[in-house]
Amino acid sequence: MLTDTHPEIEAHQVQLWRQVPPWRKAELLGQMYATVKQLAYQGLRQRHPAASEAELHRRLADLLLGEELAQQVYGPLITEEISIAD
Repeated sequence: MLTDTHPEIEAHQVQLWRQVPPWRKAELLGQMYATVKQLAYQGLRQRHPAASEAELHRRLADLLLGEELAQQVYGPLITEEISIAD
């Protein structure tokens, strides 16, 4: 599975993972998903520093659901454009 892990160590990891109860695996996956969402949101904030919270949440929906489904569920993405005077 992993190319940077020695096969014996990997086999031990798989053995340990198989001993984890399903409820704990689900809990860990939920925590990882929450972390991924936070990282994605922070990345959007960095790429769109002038965006409102609503726009950032809508952009996050695009990432998580795909643009088409996010538009069906939340409507079109509305951005607040900033005009810079010459």
